Amino acid sequence: MTEQMEKQMKKQMEKRINPKQEEITNYEKLCLEWAGRFLDMDKEALCRKLPELTREGEYLTINHFGRKCGINRQTGEIVPLDNRGDIRVTAKLNIYTLIWFSKEHAMLLDKWVPFAELRDARPFAPAYKKGVTDVFSQTFSGHAKELAEACKKLGGTPLPQGDVGFQINAFACMPVRIHFWDADEEFPAQGNILFDYSATDYNHIESAVSIAEEGIVRLAEEAGVAVRGHSFQMR
Repeated sequence: MTEQMEKQMKKQMEKRINPKQEEITNYEKLCLEWAGRFLDMDKEALCRKLPELTREGEYLTINHFGRKCGINRQTGEIVPLDNRGDIRVTAKLNIYTLIWFSKEHAMLLDKWVPFAELRDARPFAPAYKKGVTDVFSQTFSGHAKELAEACKKLGGTPLPQGDVGFQINAFACMPVRIHFWDADEEFPAQGNILFDYSATDYNHIESAVSIAEEGIVRLAEEAGVAVRGHSFQMR
């Protein structure tokens, strides 16, 4: 019996012993890679760069769309600290990329723009419209009241524009503005998510996509509605 055959048989036996065991996804592998990078980072410098990070026992804690998450300082793993179930891979990657890409002395500019007007965003704009803006509009069509309540649950601050308008913290350093007009007899529902122009000083432009996407999922959870449309969320 060759060494390769032995490995294959061992793998098959492990699956029989533990039939619930699943192959690790590429996104989960990516999380493991980011956890390793975190372990090599200067934690003191990181906390100075992102004051919202809080030391609590073995964790550095951070809030992402109303969920309290902990980054284990010994393993780099991100875990939920709010007893509300697992954290999606999307949210974990949002946190990892925030702590990696955020720049020293970044600050909010109070200049609110749609995704396409962020630095280096235009190549991703068509995919963003299909996977984020259109999904947001379809998900909450006919559910403006539920959306408003969900925004309040996430600690949002009301804004005057739209049938529903709120400013919500994706992170304390990266607020987003939600604007939504529900469908009527003439027009379908229309929603948009605005970013402060400083968003790319805190994270990579591709992460702005996943941050907006995670925001929609979190709002849908709090509103008790299903996400509709062609979302490309990572599980």
